[in-house]
Amino acid sequence: MAMTVHCDIVSAEGQIFSGLVEMVIAHGELGDLGIAMGHAPLITSLKPGPITLTKQGGDREVFYISGGYLEVQPNMVKVLADTVQRAADLDEASAQAAVKAAEKALNEKGADFDYGSAAARLAEAAAQLRTVQQIRKKFGG
Repeated sequence: MAMTVHCDIVSAEGQIFSGLVEMVIAHGELGDLGIAMGHAPLITSLKPGPITLTKQGGDREVFYISGGYLEVQPNMVKVLADTVQRAADLDEASAQAAVKAAEKALNEKGADFDYGSAAARLAEAAAQLRTVQQIRKKFGG
């Protein structure tokens, strides 16, 4: 049996996951991170995208986060996210529509245009779409 570490995923809506995991894979500010038992303590910001958990026993579960922070302590991994969704609950058609709407907003700049907000919406929609596509590719879901 693989060594495990306790993992919590928390958002503004509440606790989304709490349990023992063998591995956590997240998209950090400087690239992908793989966290397992014995990892050095760490705090880093997370970009929008998937968080993949390999739970005790080998089952995998994927979540989409819109950004947040990851904290690693000797026996604990905590993900503090702005928003979290189970990846299985994401809809590819909705994600594609959100990408198109965000791209349209960037192209149709009006008097009240907020480039930072429009770019953030595009990045989040694109991350959701990538998450859905990665899940379908890797897990056939």
